[in-house]
Amino acid sequence: MARDIRDLFKEEGGIQHETMSENHQDRFLEKLDKALPISKKRPFNWLQVAASVVVLLGLSFGAYNYFKITPTSTDINVAETKPVNIKTLGDVSPGLKKVEDYYLASINLELSKMAYTPETKDVFDGYLEQLEGLDKEYQRLSVELTELGPNELTVNALIDNLKLRLNLLYRLRSQLQNLPDDVEDTSKSI
Repeated sequence: MARDIRDLFKEEGGIQHETMSENHQDRFLEKLDKALPISKKRPFNWLQVAASVVVLLGLSFGAYNYFKITPTSTDINVAETKPVNIKTLGDVSPGLKKVEDYYLASINLELSKMAYTPETKDVFDGYLEQLEGLDKEYQRLSVELTELGPNELTVNALIDNLKLRLNLLYRLRSQLQNLPDDVEDTSKSI
C-alpha cells in the first residue's frame, strides 16, 4: 500500500541531519575511479604520422634498389623500334584502293565459304601454307612501298600478289568440290 513519504518522515521524528565522515567523498571518488577508469585520449600527433611515412618510403626505395635487375654483359639488349606506318595501295591512289579492297573482300569471302573438315585437312593446310607465304610477300612489298615510295613494279607486284591469292582460293574450292567424288571412288574400289 502506498504511503506518502512525508507521512513516514513525520512518524519517525522528522528529518535527521546526519553528517558523513570526513573522507567519505574522497573514498567514493577513489572507488569510482578504480571501477570506471577515465581513459585519456592522446591527441592526434601529425609528427608521428609523418615519421611513419618517411620510414615507409625509405624502406620502399631501399627494397626497389636491392631487387632492381642490373644489366650484365650476358644480358641481351633489345633495340626499341618505332612503329612504322606501312603504306598500302589505298595510300597511293583512290583507284588502287578500290582494286585492293575488291581483292581483299573476294579473298575473305572465298575463305568464309570453305568448310574445313578432317577429310579436307591435308589439302586445306597445303593451300593455307601457300597463302601464308603470299601474305608475307605482300607485307614485304608493302614495306618496300613505304620505304622506296610508289613505283610501277611494286604496285604491279602487290596487285599480282592479290590476284594470285584469289586464284589459289578458287583452285582450292574446285579441289574441295572434287574431293568427295575422289573419296567415294576410293571407297568403292576397296
